[in-house]
Amino acid sequence: MARFLTGILAVMMAAALTSFAAPVAGAEPDGLRHCDVSDGRQPDTATAEEVGLDSEALRRAVDFASDPTRFTVQVFRNNCLIAAGPTNQRAGGVPWNLWSGTKSVVSMVAGIAVGEGLLRVDDPIGDYLPAGLGDAEHRAITVRSLLTETSGMEIAIASEGITGVARLDSNVVAQALAMPILHPQGETWQYSQRAVDLLVYVIQRAVGEDFQAYAQRNLFDPWGIRHSDYLWARDRSGNTYGHAHLVLPPDDYAKLGLLLVNRGTWHGRPVIPTAYLAEATTSNGVNPCYGFLITVNGPDCEDLFPGLPKDALQMAGMMRQDNFIVPSLGLLVSWTGVTVPGGAVSFPHDVLRGLTTAFRTPALSDPGPYVQRPDASITDPMFMNPDATLAALGLGPMAYPGCGLLECLGKPLYPPFGDWPPGCFILGCTGADPATPGIR
Repeated sequence: MARFLTGILAVMMAAALTSFAAPVAGAEPDGLRHCDVSDGRQPDTATAEEVGLDSEALRRAVDFASDPTRFTVQVFRNNCLIAAGPTNQRAGGVPWNLWSGTKSVVSMVAGIAVGEGLLRVDDPIGDYLPAGLGDAEHRAITVRSLLTETSGMEIAIASEGITGVARLDSNVVAQALAMPILHPQGETWQYSQRAVDLLVYVIQRAVGEDFQAYAQRNLFDPWGIRHSDYLWARDRSGNTYGHAHLVLPPDDYAKLGLLLVNRGTWHGRPVIPTAYLAEATTSNGVNPCYGFLITVNGPDCEDLFPGLPKDALQMAGMMRQDNFIVPSLGLLVSWTGVTVPGGAVSFPHDVLRGLTTAFRTPALSDPGPYVQRPDASITDPMFMNPDATLAALGLGPMAYPGCGLLECLGKPLYPPFGDWPPGCFILGCTGADPATPGIR
């Protein structure tokens, strides 16, 4: 009897210990190690061999990637962190401007709103805008056209963005609605900054609350990304920027990449609807390499994803704030930093080529050396248009009626940088002040 009671007690103790232990990742039917996604700050790790890669080839690729321009470099497979750059421990929690990587995050928030039935992709934005804001032509633009960058509005990529860097924009929503429409919507792909700022406002109107509050509750909170960890900049009217200026720790940027690796699910729970994500990650028909504010591996886009399968995606930001995502491989390559003038344009190709050579399960083909792509000149009208810059100040022919230097649409404007926490500047946030965003 004593022996029986001892055995029962041992079983109970083992069960109790097991119930308090962290979930253990293990091998799946493919024979590889799979990790649980982490809601905390420490991801599960694995060796290269456990997830089907060669450790020496992986080390060479990450060593090459960890040049002086990179603050962080991380490689995940099957949700396991398998390699990281030498400065990750120090820089992974420091908020950093994602630049146009912000656009892809906006797309993810849009998908959540679509899944909740609050936003419809083929609706004209006039269904969501307040009465009287914007003319009939602008109000007829659909949500889809904003997501695919096919709104037809005139663009000036640098001129639209420069005022955001200096935080001079009076009201990016009004600015977008004042940009001339040059093409029928849905027919011409043009990389508009203002269209995405407008999209953020449309989502905000659709969900009936502040865009950032909605994103925090539905996209950030579940994964342990606290509001105090990051800064999402606003213009002088309080509108959240969509084209750039989500200043987010690189470790959290990687989490968002893992959400796409896992096809919009987290711990098996759908977050972004499958149907929306299928469209968001498929060529939009006008630009074969672009979906819903996400770069995709469509027809003739292989040079953007050297050696990677057709489902490869990219969340892409200026100065190389990138998440390369391959759901079929369970692969995420994430890096942040500052690309200096004269930096090697072949850098992404060379790093990804090195990673493809590290794969053993499955083996991936060598994409070969980098081939130079033609680049547009910064003097091209699509980049520079002084009227677009003047419009931010309420001046010139592109200014929205009723917007000026001190007020817009009847409301006074915040001073430039007036709402920024201590230690934050356009590139990132740093410092010991408790009010400075960051992972601590």
